Amino acid sequence: MPAPALTPSLARTNTLKADFFNRDPRRVARALLGKLLIRKTPVGILAGRIVETEAYLGKDDAAAHSAAGQTPRNSVLFGPPGYAYVYFIYGAHYCLNVSCLPEGDAGGVLFRALEPIAGIDQMADARGIELPSAHELLKISSLKKITSGPGRMAEALGVTREKDNGKCLVSPKSDLRIADDGYRVRHITVTPRIGIVKSAAHPLRYFITGNAFVSGKKL
Repeated sequence: MPAPALTPSLARTNTLKADFFNRDPRRVARALLGKLLIRKTPVGILAGRIVETEAYLGKDDAAAHSAAGQTPRNSVLFGPPGYAYVYFIYGAHYCLNVSCLPEGDAGGVLFRALEPIAGIDQMADARGIELPSAHELLKISSLKKITSGPGRMAEALGVTREKDNGKCLVSPKSDLRIADDGYRVRHITVTPRIGIVKSAAHPLRYFITGNAFVSGKKL
């Protein structure tokens, strides 16, 4: 796979609207592949192309955080579509999700991996990864360490529960948003979700076939 373009123009992106997320999380998880997750910071723009997602289906999905009903912790999942749900896992990592379905009907999509395309130096710093030269930036093996995996990508974008839980991801004014730059995905692979025990057999993990930045097993 060729190295990604490191200086894309983000001026022509269109922020996704709430209606995009107001549907079955399985459809949203597929449709998000190829879209951009963009963070605006005081020193610049960070952006990555979404290459891997997982759908969580609410009360009928034992692996979903909303399966047992609404609580203060998971209330974002029951709110309007298009909002960030952030949780802390293993005492070490944040994970970023987006709410789906109409208000009152819980569902969400977990972002599992990004292909970094803008603000790579800043994302690497946030991850504590040293990229000593421009040549090093072009190595897929180095770039994968930045945003391949839900904990890695959240850290690279500075995502925390305190700062981002409940944040609107469908506002052009938001410092964390999801946008479309016209990129189209040709092939999608579907597998069971990974890293879970309950409802582990359901085929609810989606990724861009052949993309080098996908986390975990490719098959």
